[in-house]
Amino acid sequence: SFRSSLQFFDYLIHNLHCSFNLKARTTKMTSEQAQNAIRSEFRMISGCEDKQTSADVSNVGSFQLPDPAGRAGGACTSTLLNVLYRDKVRPDDKSFKELLLEMREILQSKGFTQIPQLSSSRNLDVDTKFDITPDGFHGTKRAVMIGINYVGQEGELAGCHNDVLNMKEYLMDIHEFEEENMTILMDDGVHPDPTRDNIMYAYRKIVAESQAGDVVYLHYSGHGGKLRDDGNDEEDGYDETLIPLDYQSAGQIRDDDLLRTLVIPMQEGVFVTSVMDCCHSGTVLDLPYNYQGEGDSMQEQDFKYDAAFSILGALATGNTSAAASVAMDECCTVS
Repeated sequence: SFRSSLQFFDYLIHNLHCSFNLKARTTKMTSEQAQNAIRSEFRMISGCEDKQTSADVSNVGSFQLPDPAGRAGGACTSTLLNVLYRDKVRPDDKSFKELLLEMREILQSKGFTQIPQLSSSRNLDVDTKFDITPDGFHGTKRAVMIGINYVGQEGELAGCHNDVLNMKEYLMDIHEFEEENMTILMDDGVHPDPTRDNIMYAYRKIVAESQAGDVVYLHYSGHGGKLRDDGNDEEDGYDETLIPLDYQSAGQIRDDDLLRTLVIPMQEGVFVTSVMDCCHSGTVLDLPYNYQGEGDSMQEQDFKYDAAFSILGALATGNTSAAASVAMDECCTVS
């Protein structure tokens, strides 16, 4: 069955992690090496630097959102939609550089110090047009959208469900996503809960389903955190994390987990855009290139090069069709 295939894929990747543990050397990469290590094109906009927190705003009306689903929302998502979907009209084309600078100016005008980031699997020209659907698209558009308010828990948020609902409307209205191809996890009593297992299953499933020519959108609004690096591969000594609804019992989702389960196995030719509206999210997908909205080029980041190729090698030769087919203080530091 499809679920059992995904379980096999998870088993394979888990054992690769145990064997290689992402402790292999980190290094700067050439563009060709980056393209070989991460076969799909990933572009991630995150709400802040790894060292920063990302705000949950109580009144998105001040960001002039179109008909917001509620009064509360994440500052990153609210600002992004203000730039991209003001008055429910698609604006003139903007480059990544223009988008980040405009987001930064809006956030500063509201008194927020967080600095939106762009990370990418390619050494992207920052004057490239921002678009969730690239020119020449010919496949299926899919999305995984996660909003966690941690209802009834300490550190409860107010805006994460609204972030998802607003982004869903934008994707369907402007980019013609179809609801049947959108997986939504929210702790609202209506959608499946964003538990650790459900989040990782949704990520494995979208990797399994996506083929060359497809477009993928990934959205996460919730708490993000930092844990002591367990692989000695982080420059600051910490892994960045996503914090699922059941983190107290199931644990957090480390950047290493996302790299080996979501980023590296994604098929060549898939075009992925991710928005991470959470604290400490600047490099949470561990992509090799980063841009903070200053200067004219992206900066190379240390990348887990050996581990990436170990995983790719096992996916290619370790087993056949099954692997291929499925191929809050300091805001959010939680112990």
